[in-house]
Amino acid sequence: MAETLVVKSKVKDYVAKKKLRMGGDAVAVLNKEVARLLDRAAERAKEDKKGTVKSRHV
Repeated sequence: MAETLVVKSKVKDYVAKKKLRMGGDAVAVLNKEVARLLDRAAERAKEDKKGTVKSRHV
C-alpha cells in the first residue's frame, strides 16, 4: 500500500458518529482517493506555476 494519508482511527470515529461501522477495506480506498485528489491539486498548482498547493487547486 502507498503512504498512509488518512488516520484510520479518526475516520472510524467519524463514521461511528453517523451510527455506522467501517469495512476493513474502506480506509485503503479512502486513502487512494485522497492521494488522487492531492495529485490532481499538485498538477493544477504546477499549471499555475505555483510552488504551493492552495485551496483553489483542490
